Amino acid sequence: MNVYDFTVKAQDGSDVALADYKGKVLLIVNTATGCGFTPQYDELQDIYEAFQDKGFEILDFPCNQFGEQAPGDDEEIHSFCTGRFGITFPQFSKIDVNGENAIPLYKWITENTKFDGFNGPAGIAMSAMLKTIDKDYKKNGKIKWNFTKILIDREGNLAGRFEPTLDMKKVRAKIEEVL
Repeated sequence: MNVYDFTVKAQDGSDVALADYKGKVLLIVNTATGCGFTPQYDELQDIYEAFQDKGFEILDFPCNQFGEQAPGDDEEIHSFCTGRFGITFPQFSKIDVNGENAIPLYKWITENTKFDGFNGPAGIAMSAMLKTIDKDYKKNGKIKWNFTKILIDREGNLAGRFEPTLDMKKVRAKIEEVL
């Protein structure tokens, strides 16, 4: 099983087969418009512009599961992201990434990746907060917060998982390596 086995919902509710992205390197990101990590949209857009012509795509999945930081419907979220950050990469319908309502793509991701820890000062704060929510957070593959990034290679296989506190330069370097 790989990423090409899944179908997701576009913003308009239509089905999108991820097999449509065969041969591309993908960065799948669960996002939120009202999060402290929301400014990462700028860095994501920069990476997208740098590598899109080399067969790279970012797939943006808004998610309201973490602190209810993605309020609004799909259209409102998209308007915010294009207006404030100028994103041009595909943005899909709002989803759940954990729990019984998680979409199949994210169930596969969380079953096949592991949490690798948080980094830097923000990571200390994230760890302290998560201990109060999930005492075993370090031991499971659940998505921990907004802006967790999943890297997929050109064959549709998992190639990396990056927590939101990881320096975007390291994310970019791994993307370049996989490209």
